[in-house]
Amino acid sequence: MEVVDWETSSEEGSDTEANLKDEEVYYTPGSLPKLQFRSDISKAKWDYEMGMAEVVEKKGKLWTTTGIVRSGKTYCSIEETLFLAELGALLVMDDNDDKDECLSLKDLYGKTVDENSGCCWELFEVYRHLKSLGYIVGRHGVPWSMKGVKSSCKSDSFQGTPENNGLIEDTELKDTALIVKRLSKLQVDELNPNFDVYLPNSKFRKSSPGDPAFILYLIRGSPPSKAKIEAFERQCGEVPLKYCHVDDGRVSYFSFKSVQLPVLP
Repeated sequence: MEVVDWETSSEEGSDTEANLKDEEVYYTPGSLPKLQFRSDISKAKWDYEMGMAEVVEKKGKLWTTTGIVRSGKTYCSIEETLFLAELGALLVMDDNDDKDECLSLKDLYGKTVDENSGCCWELFEVYRHLKSLGYIVGRHGVPWSMKGVKSSCKSDSFQGTPENNGLIEDTELKDTALIVKRLSKLQVDELNPNFDVYLPNSKFRKSSPGDPAFILYLIRGSPPSKAKIEAFERQCGEVPLKYCHVDDGRVSYFSFKSVQLPVLP
């Protein structure tokens, strides 16, 4: 196996930054951003049981590529929530606080290690870097919308459930259970598919996102064995795989390919 593509790092620029017309980047890659203030600020409340933020007031166009839709409501994972909060585009209320006080960035940073968030600081850095380059990023195996999701869905979140027979009923109870189940199954210390990554696309629709440009795995520690890489490739079918590694804030991406040495005479 050979590393063939160290594509970029969080310390390098990219032409795709021009695609960030609706999601403006105010921070310098590789450094912690300061809270920015905007006129188009959305609001959400943090759901401690789900480990996600429920959006209660939407403003701006960024919601076409952010958040999952369930029963007419939009929920954001911790990485989405924190990214928007850093941009100053989202205020997050404490759902356990009767005074509706906003959670600080420090509070949200701490939630990256919550057991039911399925996230970690390295994953957030990867998410933030890809979004700053203009990519559309979603949790692997968690559909953007339940509209049109059929029994052919390959996500392991739906395997062995009654919803596999025909269309999945888009009810709040079942949707909430599926989200929590999916997030609770993620173990960030293990090698799992983390993100579905789409190229910048102004016509992107959550109800019909199509296949991602690639599926991304976060590597923590040693690279995977050849057997594991081959198993991942079989699991993902025709969708390309890429791997990422975070080292002191620097995000690197790479992929593997087989190399056959020539037979010497």
